[in-house]
Amino acid sequence: MVKAFGYSSNGGAEVQEFLDLDMPSPMPGELLVEVRTAGVNPVDWKIRSGLFGGSDASSFPAVLGSEVSGVVREVGKDVQGFAVNDEIFGSVAPGSGGYTEYTLVTASAAAHKPLQVSFHDAATLPVAAATAYDGVIQLDVKEGQTLLINGIGGGVGVAAAQIARDLGINVIGTASEDKRALVETLGATLIASGDGVADRIKQILPDGVDAIFDLAGGDALQAVATLVDDRTKLISAGDPAVAELGGHMIERDRTHRVLEIVGALVADGKLDPHVEDVRPLDEAADAIAAVEIGHARGKVVIQVS
Repeated sequence: MVKAFGYSSNGGAEVQEFLDLDMPSPMPGELLVEVRTAGVNPVDWKIRSGLFGGSDASSFPAVLGSEVSGVVREVGKDVQGFAVNDEIFGSVAPGSGGYTEYTLVTASAAAHKPLQVSFHDAATLPVAAATAYDGVIQLDVKEGQTLLINGIGGGVGVAAAQIARDLGINVIGTASEDKRALVETLGATLIASGDGVADRIKQILPDGVDAIFDLAGGDALQAVATLVDDRTKLISAGDPAVAELGGHMIERDRTHRVLEIVGALVADGKLDPHVEDVRPLDEAADAIAAVEIGHARGKVVIQVS
């Protein structure tokens, strides 16, 4: 049996539980992976809570988590470029999860782990770093221009700041004051979030910014949207209401091409995922709680083996 941490109905933390599951078998286009590390992301608890739509009974039990690093133990039909014992990282296959000893990974959304990159760092790349890369590239901000990352203190924001900085872009970001030290290590300028945030930004940038990468949504997005004149340079990773402000949602690539790029950035020392909290699988509930409550700085991961 395979140990996993998941849930048997949509809801809050009270529906979470450890599960004993059968060993999964890869379908065509999939890899069976022995998980070394699983990344923990806000999307995990949002899916569990049913914020993206409730699941039907046939979907349960479900395993939490959407990104992993690990070792290939079986290769499904029609998969090319991967072999047993390859060290990889990637996104879990539909119906699978990451907080588990073994999972299925979609081969087209996986990449080989560079030798210089730890399993902990690699496990954070498919969701946060890949989203960050897609957003920065989509905005097409030029060298010397200014990018506002709205909600810079989380995993996507931390990665986006570094990717933008490497391209010669000036970065400012909104976050709570307790994340100032982290943000400043990224070479970015922190603007304290909350009431009056737009005025605080205008104090240092009277003409506004050249682009906004929103990771906060809601009122926080509304508060800063007017700081960019060209609304094609306003994107959000999580709030469809950005369209009402003249912007649009991020367009995700979700292929191994982007994973290879962000993996190389980590290997070259240009991107530090800032894994700040490593928990064993037995403490999976605490790991997801740290992210759900919003107290995590940098990335939280679960070490499985």
